[in-house]
Amino acid sequence: MEHYLDNAATTAVCPEAAEAAVRAMTECYGNPSSTHTKGREAAKLLAAARAQVADALGCTPGELVFTSCGSESDNWAILAGAEANRRIGRHVISSAVEHDAVRRSLDLLEQRGWEVTRLMPAPDGSIRTEDVKAALREDTALVSLMMVNNETGGVTDIAAVARMLKAAGSKALLHTDAVQAFLKVPFSAKTLGADLISISGHKIHAPKGVGALYVRSGLRLQPFLVGGGQENGRRAGTEASGQIAAFGAAAEIAKRSLAENSARMAAFKAQMIERLHIEIPELLHIDSAAPHILSISLPGWRSEVLMNFLEARGIYVSKSSACKKGARSHVLEAVGLSAPVIDGALRIGLSRFTTQEDIDALCLALKDARDTLAHR
Repeated sequence: MEHYLDNAATTAVCPEAAEAAVRAMTECYGNPSSTHTKGREAAKLLAAARAQVADALGCTPGELVFTSCGSESDNWAILAGAEANRRIGRHVISSAVEHDAVRRSLDLLEQRGWEVTRLMPAPDGSIRTEDVKAALREDTALVSLMMVNNETGGVTDIAAVARMLKAAGSKALLHTDAVQAFLKVPFSAKTLGADLISISGHKIHAPKGVGALYVRSGLRLQPFLVGGGQENGRRAGTEASGQIAAFGAAAEIAKRSLAENSARMAAFKAQMIERLHIEIPELLHIDSAAPHILSISLPGWRSEVLMNFLEARGIYVSKSSACKKGARSHVLEAVGLSAPVIDGALRIGLSRFTTQEDIDALCLALKDARDTLAHR
């Protein structure tokens, strides 16, 4: 039996999203830019999906631009956002625990002469508002901070950062990578205060290959992809109607049951923490507020060995972000964990499809792994 607990890496596509994708690809398959009946039909489907995702995010459909993924949204927000606000200065505030899509974008800005301040995190991987305030300068053009850390589950209070920037009279734009937060922790673009918000479909049971960027009304960004006039001239390329339709369906369903699913995942997370500490006293975990991400470690054992042991029982977890492809976690290094703790770290990712059987299987297998490996 399969027990998939790597939902922070990706999620299974839900039946409703798959059905929406198939319909878009087999029935409403016209080019949304075509003016004939099939094109208008596809354009209508696209508009409906945009409205669904916008409603889930808490913004107007016109503030939402579909992209290929969260990484593209991050790249575009940071590179174009910085350039759009360069009259203010050439200073950016971010952190040492961002996703590589943000980190590499910041590297590019530095190569172009920008100065980047990378804040160190709290023990849970979140960023303190007071640290952002201390780093703020008159020439700060952009602040980019992840809302939910993808490895630890630490939650940064983006709304508090937005209020601080406003109170300080800062003209900096505020971007948040909300890929791990969207429809996992409650927030609304309307009240959050961020100018730019990155989200992704495959973290909420939509297919891979679709994301979106919220661009606050009135903020003009240079297109990241140029060519045709799709997405109201903001992103060129024929829209991926199948993925977008699926994104809309998945977002609508997830919004409808957000409170229930978050509470259920939080209960599973608390249950795992309590049970694992009883059965494996030396186990360590990172306390974090996100309901769906739990970072644990068995110091003295290698993550890869533990993962292989679990996989043999049909249990799937990860050691860090899937995008790291096996490299040591820069996030766990930044929060100050020792090498033995990092080398024995596992990330458990929950979703609304997670069951009690999954939790039981994981806890039992981890105890067996510890007992078995201890005698080798």
